[in-house]
Amino acid sequence: EMQLVESGGGLVQAGGSLRLSCAASGFNFDRYTIGWFRQAPGKEREAISCISSDGSSYYSDSVKGRFIISSNNAERTVYLQMNSLKPEDTAVYYCGADSLRSQVRRWVLFGHHADLEVWGQGIMVTVSS
Repeated sequence: EMQLVESGGGLVQAGGSLRLSCAASGFNFDRYTIGWFRQAPGKEREAISCISSDGSSYYSDSVKGRFIISSNNAERTVYLQMNSLKPEDTAVYYCGADSLRSQVRRWVLFGHHADLEVWGQGIMVTVSS
């Protein structure tokens, strides 16, 4: 069974940092692009970053310069280091994966939603002002 499990969310003050983890199982990690997404109440799901097995990574304008995505292929885990957090970063954060890297990249860069092959259950991040 293809599975993604997020961890590391919680409550943080504005200006603080959090690191999210996304642990993958049940699929060939090296052949998938994994992305981080978030959804605030009443808003559409937003793709904020993705990373492919060759290490190439992309960011949305909303998090560029503040968030860093990384991958540990041996641990089959993708991380999202979130710095300089703002109250508007408050959302449920999801990781998602697809074997078509272009789908994930287009969502991150251009906002083109896609039906990804696998999703995590989501984890809450709350940034207080």
